[in-house]
Amino acid sequence: MDFLGRKLIIATKHHKEKVIGPLVEEHLGSKWFVDKNFDTDLLGTFCGEVERKNDALTTLRNKCLAAMEKNSCDLGIASEGSFGPHPTLFFAPADDELMVFIDTKNKLEIYARELSVETNFGGLVIENWNEAEEFATRHGFPQHALIVKNQQEVFDYIRKGVNNHEDLKQCFTDCMEKYGSVFLETDMRAMYNPSRMKVIQKAAIKLMEKISSKCLECQTPGFGVTESFKGLPCELCSFPTQSTLYHQSQCSCCGFTSTDYFPNGKRVEDPMYCSFCNP
Repeated sequence: MDFLGRKLIIATKHHKEKVIGPLVEEHLGSKWFVDKNFDTDLLGTFCGEVERKNDALTTLRNKCLAAMEKNSCDLGIASEGSFGPHPTLFFAPADDELMVFIDTKNKLEIYARELSVETNFGGLVIENWNEAEEFATRHGFPQHALIVKNQQEVFDYIRKGVNNHEDLKQCFTDCMEKYGSVFLETDMRAMYNPSRMKVIQKAAIKLMEKISSKCLECQTPGFGVTESFKGLPCELCSFPTQSTLYHQSQCSCCGFTSTDYFPNGKRVEDPMYCSFCNP
């Protein structure tokens, strides 16, 4: 299966091609492009102007296919980010990036995911200018842009992409004078958020690696881990722990499976992670 020289659309309006494009050239050799008139915000925005009606995976797939259809292209890449509490590190915010590569000519859909705590995601009701400055500094401003609203959910005032102190002060003053309240939040659009762009790049690298991985039976691209199984034995008592014992990979085309034991390079787990030895 060859992607060399084929036209590939990167479905984005937030400059994600800056990190995805070079990887496409290096690993696939495809001729990538961006349709600047394709509005991905119609599927949902982070700040609440447009509600995302479907889950992240469905939205991601729909975004990619819509861009491909609009541009009569049979190759496409798209990404979709979600932000909130980390699923296991409960007090840490997380950036969960999903990415897909679709080849309708060969009926391929290959997905990758990068879950990272390297994010500045946050939002806060602001009472005064000192609090605004503290929030801005804490969240990487001005390298990372902010959004100014009069309130978090239902709002009448919104200014996005605020990335200098003069504009921030002006927006804060305007909003406070007109509405009596200000809600500051991080602008999570990729071109205004260097931290998120780095996570997108990591997801793209994973995607390229997965595309390059072929099934041992039928040579279809995208062979990779589909499920992880817990049960790595405790070094002290040999009881199974919650740590990963093996990964299972399955081909989406022919169904061939393979099992990779001890994927993290260790055959036993430290007793401190054992619920029997360290309840």
